[in-house]
Amino acid sequence: MDTVTSENGTTIAFDRLGDGPPVILVCGASTDHRANAPLAELLAEHFNVFNYDRRGRGDSGDAAPYAVEREVEDLDAVIDAAGGSAFVYGTSSGGALTLEAAASGLAITKLAMWEPPFSLDESGRPPADQVEQYNQMISAGRRGDAVEYFMTQVVGLPPEFVAHAKNAPFWQAQEALAHTLAYDATIMGDHSLPTERATSVAAPTLVMAGGESFPFMRETARVLADVIPDAQSRILEGQEHNVDPSVLAPVLVEYFTA
Repeated sequence: MDTVTSENGTTIAFDRLGDGPPVILVCGASTDHRANAPLAELLAEHFNVFNYDRRGRGDSGDAAPYAVEREVEDLDAVIDAAGGSAFVYGTSSGGALTLEAAASGLAITKLAMWEPPFSLDESGRPPADQVEQYNQMISAGRRGDAVEYFMTQVVGLPPEFVAHAKNAPFWQAQEALAHTLAYDATIMGDHSLPTERATSVAAPTLVMAGGESFPFMRETARVLADVIPDAQSRILEGQEHNVDPSVLAPVLVEYFTA
């Protein structure tokens, strides 16, 4: 992997694939750059793809205390490494991070987001104290409990799925990333739609959701696209939150090259 140093001194690692206009991929909660690797391979046929590890993940560094502003600086450093401006794609809470980055004025040529998990329904939002919950569990060495809390209380997965997941090969990787769950929870805030920040986004924006995903994701995509000055929403039929890269890639190619 290549590296770049953020303005705040943090080393940010990234894979670089393909040739053409630069595209930066931003992963969501409980994942690192590997989650976007299949998409990166497909997009590399058309673009110079920068697929990076957000702070605290993979080969990237980290520093306390955490702040969303530091993550925005990290992304800005990757944009600089890409030549000073770039297309940016963010998935889930990574999409929320890219929204904040665009609102902060980063040189994002076009922005695309997949299901940023804001909710218009206050009763359907995750617990308000999730950042504190994560930090307490991580401080106590209860990484597995933090992952279980995320899956059940935030994502809403059934307990039987989590019980099975604890014996799956990916569980160890989930525990390794558990400390970053508080980071994404900080980015998401109370999960309400960040209307004021969205109105500050100058970049053309595409907000996407899956036809088979949680219904609130589709409504969020529509309303968020209405709030951002130059935005559109699109539903990818047959797709869930874990979108198929072979379905998503052509949509991104079409949008970024239009």
